[in-house]
Amino acid sequence: MSNIFENKIILVTGGVGSIGSKVVEGLLNYNPKQIRIFDNRETEEFAMQNNMAQHPNLRFLIGDVRDKNRLKIAMENVDMVFHAAALKHVPGCEYNPFEAVKTNVYGTQNVIDCALENNVERVINISTDKVTNAINTLGATKLLAERLITTARHYHGGKRTLFCSVRFGNVLKSRGSVIEIFEEQIKNGNHITITNHNMTRFFISVQQAVNLVFKATELMQGGEIFILKMPAIKLQDLAEVMIEELAPRYNKKPDQIQSKIVGVRLGERMYEDLMTEEEAEIALETDELFVVLPSRTYLHSFEMPNHSYPNAVKAAPKRYSTMTTKLLTKEELYTMLKRENII
Repeated sequence: MSNIFENKIILVTGGVGSIGSKVVEGLLNYNPKQIRIFDNRETEEFAMQNNMAQHPNLRFLIGDVRDKNRLKIAMENVDMVFHAAALKHVPGCEYNPFEAVKTNVYGTQNVIDCALENNVERVINISTDKVTNAINTLGATKLLAERLITTARHYHGGKRTLFCSVRFGNVLKSRGSVIEIFEEQIKNGNHITITNHNMTRFFISVQQAVNLVFKATELMQGGEIFILKMPAIKLQDLAEVMIEELAPRYNKKPDQIQSKIVGVRLGERMYEDLMTEEEAEIALETDELFVVLPSRTYLHSFEMPNHSYPNAVKAAPKRYSTMTTKLLTKEELYTMLKRENII
């Protein structure tokens, strides 16, 4: 990847979060002039500042994407913005929908407005597979965020700002993830709680997520959604592999820890989609990712954008779902968890 970050001033919203903090760590390898970590969590910022005191080009800014005036000041002279700030948990967003709208929708609009006002070069929005055929508040608000990012190109006038989104599945070892929950339950010798034996999910490692963000930054031409081709797993298989490998580590016998079915929670579904059939109609693909182009509806034109990417071809017009994607075997799942130092 070409070094497009060298000597740049970069802002990371949600910069102390699971993805935001890893984006910051990754950026440090490319010699940016300055990285501004923007977050509303004072304690986590304090800890991160102490842990990374050896990097003089880091700036720690307390603020919330809901506060447009604060965000505008934070974005002064910035070249690139990685927008990772969000309310991201399905149950929390279902119980607090107004708050999800304020952060995920209004916050994203604030990022767009401030980026245009400050003539930022590139804005990369972090999204989720929950937007695809959205059935919950998280998915609906992040879908609106994606649409705002895609259509922001209509408002930039003669400014240089480019916008795009990257869409993740579940991120391994992210805070509050099922991996964390399962390990804590195994450690405590409790049963593992599973919503349904047949529930499936897409998974991506933290490093894969960061690599996708950086690849999108390099390839973006405006309005796209970049989606990594990622594996799907059955949560029951994940639970069984983790029990088998982690129980002895915590002085427990694997056969003593059983899985308990608790039912699908409000806002959850049995499977996940990463790309709809309609999106696939306007998508390109490479060996490693899909690129959903901004549709002609957003462009107010009957012509598709003239975007091109190395080795990209027209994507097959089909739904990309855990219902149709080959699931990892337990052996493959074991290898993945071992590689990520989870087991």
